Amino acid sequence: MIQFLNLKKMNQPFEVAFQEKMKQFLEGGWYILGSEVKQFETDFAAYCGAKYCIGVGNGLDALVLIFKAYIQLGKLQKGDEVIVPANTYIASILAVLQADLIPVLVEPRLETFNINPEEIEAKITSKTKAILPVHLYGQLCEMKTLNAIAKKHNLLVIEDAAQAHGARFSVQCLIDSNQSLLLDTDCHAELVSVSHHPTAYSFYPGKNLGALGDAGAITTNDDELAQVLYSIRNYGSKVKYENEIIGENSRLDELQAAFLNIKLKQLDSENESRRKIAKRYLSEIKNDKIVLPNWDFSQNHVFHLFVIRTSNRMDLQKYLKENGIETMIHYPIPPHKQKALSDWNHLSFPITDKIHNEVLSIPLNSSLEDDEIQHIITVLNRF
Repeated sequence: MIQFLNLKKMNQPFEVAFQEKMKQFLEGGWYILGSEVKQFETDFAAYCGAKYCIGVGNGLDALVLIFKAYIQLGKLQKGDEVIVPANTYIASILAVLQADLIPVLVEPRLETFNINPEEIEAKITSKTKAILPVHLYGQLCEMKTLNAIAKKHNLLVIEDAAQAHGARFSVQCLIDSNQSLLLDTDCHAELVSVSHHPTAYSFYPGKNLGALGDAGAITTNDDELAQVLYSIRNYGSKVKYENEIIGENSRLDELQAAFLNIKLKQLDSENESRRKIAKRYLSEIKNDKIVLPNWDFSQNHVFHLFVIRTSNRMDLQKYLKENGIETMIHYPIPPHKQKALSDWNHLSFPITDKIHNEVLSIPLNSSLEDDEIQHIITVLNRF
């Protein structure tokens, strides 16, 4: 069976370094917010082209803390509305709710799975104060257009890059004709975080940059926001036992930071390996029953997931399993149909429903062997 994701195999190249780092960790005896967290925050900020990186407990906390920090700064108030893609993973919406804000769901583009800027303005009210673009499956949203909308309506932008570590776009090369994110090879590629918006990351083990447990981070260039975030993640305290604001306990674990620093050095090569496999899938999978993801072959996609669509998903998933290929569905139930979000159950999002009824994620990661990739292609073409 070709596993959808073999984390043991993916982490195997790092095992010796992990063991050495574990030894240093045990010998050092410092377990919370030590030198490893500081080093990772420095290195990840530099990698993202950001001034600050604040390590936190997980990706959900990263979003929640951004919203709460903006409330602390008076830039948001409880009850404000936040524009969110309707087809995102529920964590994006939970973050809005946990900060006592109101999520307003907006349909995605069917082609990219990302929020459709053309649908946003109709949802903006006097209570709308922020947009939360989610770079779903590893592909960047149409940030030029989203930024223009935000500027026009004086909205904050908070980015959810939980699945898009290392995705790049070039500010100089945004095409005005359709305002899409295209990369010219002659242009300097900049990371998503240089958008200057606070950006939330998850380092859940299955991510392109994955820890060996829960972990997350926030990047920002905003001095004031960063200082509030450093405090709010640590009980609202800058000095031990002195609590200035109502805070949380959400600190990046020292050991996970050490593991992440080891893996960060290989993130670009991991992403390039994923793009290489994606190019094979896109060029060699030829089946009119299967809709392949949309990609312009720039660095704006890191293929955290390779998500196809088909009208008979269950048949395809069963067929692939019978042929030794494990798949996953991201995600089977859209947020507005979840029991936990019963206040939104009455809403209609036909594009979101279509996506959630048709998507199927096939294996794509750097641990796949060439013969496994070929087998996946061959089996899909026979369906």
